[in-house]
Amino acid sequence: MAMDALPTMTAAGEAAHPPAAARAELDRLMARGAAFLGSRYAVMGGAMSWVSERHLVAALSNAGAFGVIANGAMEPDRLAEEIAGTQALTDKPFGVNLITMHPRLDALVDACLAARVGHIVFAGGIPPGAAIRRAKEGGAKVVCFAPALSLAKRLVRAGADALVIEGSEAGGHIGPVSLNVLAQEILPHVTEVPVFVAGGIGRGEAILAFLEMGAAGVQLGTRFVCANESIAHPRFKHAFIRGAARDAVPTVQLDERFPVIPVRALQNAGTRRFMDHQAAVLARFTAGEVSKEAAQLEIEHFWAGALRRAVIDGDVENGSLMAGQSIGMVTREEPAAAILEELMAQAAAAISARRGG
Repeated sequence: MAMDALPTMTAAGEAAHPPAAARAELDRLMARGAAFLGSRYAVMGGAMSWVSERHLVAALSNAGAFGVIANGAMEPDRLAEEIAGTQALTDKPFGVNLITMHPRLDALVDACLAARVGHIVFAGGIPPGAAIRRAKEGGAKVVCFAPALSLAKRLVRAGADALVIEGSEAGGHIGPVSLNVLAQEILPHVTEVPVFVAGGIGRGEAILAFLEMGAAGVQLGTRFVCANESIAHPRFKHAFIRGAARDAVPTVQLDERFPVIPVRALQNAGTRRFMDHQAAVLARFTAGEVSKEAAQLEIEHFWAGALRRAVIDGDVENGSLMAGQSIGMVTREEPAAAILEELMAQAAAAISARRGG
């Protein structure tokens, strides 16, 4: 190789500009997913409440990925404002993630359609068939989360245009199965629609591996929390930068009679108090002081507002620090475009290395 053809290096000492042939192969592997999203790369931004708002979403889309607004508990008028704010920052495609249990789901779908959002992502449960039809008839592409092969096939039959399979390595609310297993279970058998994989992905080599297994693309959240464009509080970002994979653990359920939806997050004073809170509520229930229904509500309401307290207010001791196990690969704050370029360079470098450079 001529000296002037040597690749530049990233801060981590890795090749930043692999040969064009490797980049072309990576583009080929991502072609289906990128075409579906309308983006340069088949990389979806994970929808993280309070984090995935207009600034980060627009930055991801402008960088060539596909940003996704996290609607969370927003009402339709507030969502319309967020969509308009995002459109003011980018002319590239982006999507909106809607929680299927939201009481105004139909109105939220209508808000997306009125703003001509091209992709609606239904999360947090199996979306009603009526909501899928409403979105598709309004011209949007529908993306659904599939936690098992049987549900993946059911969602495709119901009209899903693409699927996301998310492993338990992910941050926030999680299922019981790792992405490693879900990918083996689902990717070989669901080929009718693009399937994106998520959960614990933090480097380009992993992206490449899942693409070669048949994934159309990937979804990443944790890696983008510390993007410069993320509005997360500096203390929240610092907790991510110093965190390790073993620090991001699921919440623990003390009694099977009172189910707790597992949430993967960094342990802090709040998670420790949650254990004490469950024990106290269970003692009161056993003593006949509260009904089962009231006890369940007390347990569920412990974390109300906790994510906002951490992300926006910076209360990293008492708030919820939702994070995936890829957190150990978050080492600094940098632009979203730099994070994305590093991931793509790592993937292309792995292709190049296999071919002897």
